[in-house]
Amino acid sequence: MIINPKAIFLDMDGTILNHYNEVSSETKQVIDQLRDQGTFVFIATGRSADELAEMLPEGFAVDGIITANGMAGYIGEEVVFEHALSLELVKTIIEKARKRKIYYELFPHGNSRLVLEQDKAFVEAAIRDPKPDSVQINEWISRQKAIEEDIEWTSEITGNHFSKFYFFARTRDEIEEWKAELKELQGEMSFSMTPSSPHNAEVMVSDVNKASGIKEMLERFGLTGCETLAIGDSDNDLKMFEYVSHAVAMKNAPDHIKEKVDEVTEFTCDENGVSHYLKTVVLDNMVIKEPKA
Repeated sequence: MIINPKAIFLDMDGTILNHYNEVSSETKQVIDQLRDQGTFVFIATGRSADELAEMLPEGFAVDGIITANGMAGYIGEEVVFEHALSLELVKTIIEKARKRKIYYELFPHGNSRLVLEQDKAFVEAAIRDPKPDSVQINEWISRQKAIEEDIEWTSEITGNHFSKFYFFARTRDEIEEWKAELKELQGEMSFSMTPSSPHNAEVMVSDVNKASGIKEMLERFGLTGCETLAIGDSDNDLKMFEYVSHAVAMKNAPDHIKEKVDEVTEFTCDENGVSHYLKTVVLDNMVIKEPKA
């Protein structure tokens, strides 16, 4: 099968990031080569914009970035689109999270993530060692770093420019019970919810997801109707997979994700699965354009 997409959308965690939250030099190199050949390459991640700068290697470049599961899109410093959760919804969800003592992070657009000071004890307790066996190391490292460096502990939540909520629980039962409560709340207040691992859930504006972000980004570049490819590994990639022309799951993706795609990579995120796939399936089948003199 020859895949010749005009635009490629890449998830981060479990996809271009290995399980220690690193992007390989091989991945950077193949992205550079694809862009040199006129293929547009985008990041489509559940992570927020402020997380990306410290995670991506020096010189890493793409044509645009979709963050927070479609809540915002950027081309360099340009804001292509942003959606925001209402303050009323934010306060309602925090009250419910406090009653259950559920770990949460609230992400404002362009600023540090927030947690109320009065909730610090149970938020920190969720990340106490030892790591539960079922929690992936990349998620555990990210949560520890958030506690140590990234969270702004605040006495009050104000404003209305929030990109998403992230929730985490040490056990799957605990997060499933919390997701069930959020689903009940959806009967009263409008928002969307998706997990990116068995131990988390994220809340965004209703009908906003990676697919809606891709649609907005393609429109910005005038690429509507072109052949598109997406690579990912988790539930928050499913809408993206449904939207693009060709959907690819990572070898390390759960089976229920692999059942929803056109193809599965030969290698995992820890084995440079993305760079190998893009090189052998996409780049090596291109008619290579020689660089201009």
